[in-house]
Amino acid sequence: MRDTADTARPGLRERKKQRTRDALLRAAVELFTTQGYDRTTVDEIAAAVDVSQRTFFRYFYGKEDAALALQKLSVAHFAEALAARPPHEPPMEAMRRAVLDNWDRMNEAIEDVIPIELYLRMYRVIESTPVLLAAHLRRSVDTEEEIARLLAEREGLDVDTDPRPRLIVAIFGGVIRVTERRWSAGPDHSLDAMRALMATYLDQVGPALAGNWPER
Repeated sequence: MRDTADTARPGLRERKKQRTRDALLRAAVELFTTQGYDRTTVDEIAAAVDVSQRTFFRYFYGKEDAALALQKLSVAHFAEALAARPPHEPPMEAMRRAVLDNWDRMNEAIEDVIPIELYLRMYRVIESTPVLLAAHLRRSVDTEEEIARLLAEREGLDVDTDPRPRLIVAIFGGVIRVTERRWSAGPDHSLDAMRALMATYLDQVGPALAGNWPER
């Protein structure tokens, strides 16, 4: 009987830790989107969940880590989806499908933590907060390197001698950045609008690279 209880206890403990982390993340995002990132303190986030500041730091390095945690979650799901794409797909198409075909699944994972509307509002907070935008762009460099290495492995290439994985991922990352910026500045801040804009821009990559642009 003791062996069974000892086996079950770590699972229960991990679930409790995950619930605490999710609660802290949701409290942080709610505060960031209502009163602003700069005006929000770690103490306020911890108090919203009725835990100590020390507990907050068990789960996040600081406010920046909490503010960008949802983007990190999205990247993890994208990488998983990319690794699962059929090997015959060209790299850009595989990345395109990894985003668009798994769009609902990725957003369901986010909704397990916070409402999707809150997630979209946090996107706009990141875009409008210089320190967060700088951190987001800095992390994007690390993300592109991670995806380039994944793509190189998928294609059987050496990422350190063949520049193509890094080049194609840089192009793809640029499309994502343009999408985020245009969506954030546009009138429609819905999830459908973001997906439609991303699909449009990804579809224009090939023609944009294929030849001379017509004069306008």
